[in-house]
Amino acid sequence: MEISSSEFWGYARQMGNGAVVTLQLFLAGFSLAFLLGTIIGIITLSRNVVIQSIWRVYSSIIMGVPSLLVIFLLYYGGSAILTGLFGMSRSFDVTPFGAGLAALTIVYAAYVAELLHGAVRNLPRGQFEACAALSLSPYRTWRHVILPQVTRLAFPGLVNIWLIVLKDTPLVSLAGLNDLVANAKIAAGATNEPFIFFIAASLFFILFSALTMPLASRIETRFNRGLAGAKS
Repeated sequence: MEISSSEFWGYARQMGNGAVVTLQLFLAGFSLAFLLGTIIGIITLSRNVVIQSIWRVYSSIIMGVPSLLVIFLLYYGGSAILTGLFGMSRSFDVTPFGAGLAALTIVYAAYVAELLHGAVRNLPRGQFEACAALSLSPYRTWRHVILPQVTRLAFPGLVNIWLIVLKDTPLVSLAGLNDLVANAKIAAGATNEPFIFFIAASLFFILFSALTMPLASRIETRFNRGLAGAKS
């Protein structure tokens, strides 16, 4: 196939549209996972036995099941699950995008919550005791003292989750989503040029990861400013 042919550029535009879908799913999935994971992480810091039991069951199941199976479960059984939970009178169709977004959110919220747990546990207990001695409210304690330190400690782990969510996003193509990888597969099959289209899809993920790392390094440096002076 000639590189200048209209067929090639037609598939290239189709892959561009798929890349947009991939980015939309990735950014929405990570954002919701971060938000839900933060909420779960804060709630499960409670020593309540019921909350801790629910958290252990949730985290054990989610972290032990492949993301692809969660996607399939929500795509093929999401309608039945919601109908049974909320007593809806009729079923409805679950789109591949909706199933993928829900799966990425549910799965990676557990990892974000576990990451925040670890960051909070690594904080010296004196931080909380000092806030109590100063009669700071819980809101002011978390807003001005705890969360800035937790963010600094958890940031490298969040970057790893960010990259893992990006690499897991193409799994949704197996449920029928027309994302970058799915369109690359269609183009490769139709033109018998798998090398060109799959390499192009790979370069997209490589480029995105390459842009992420220096930006993450700059943000981490900003979080750590003043620490060297404080230690000396």
